[in-house]
Amino acid sequence: MTEQKKPGRGRVYGSITETIGDTPIVRLDKMAKEKGVKAHLLAKLEFFNPIASVKDRIGVAMIE
Repeated sequence: MTEQKKPGRGRVYGSITETIGDTPIVRLDKMAKEKGVKAHLLAKLEFFNPIASVKDRIGVAMIE
């Protein structure tokens, strides 16, 4: 059975290492407007990685 790639956390993965990467980025328009910021604010949600770290990719690369 071939699984179709689906966005979001509802996907079932075959290995924890498959969850590394494609870290979501969220636009913070409401916060920028409230603070009077005249720039696009973006937040990268690193806590979506398996151990909530930016070092997940480095760790997998070292193991592989």
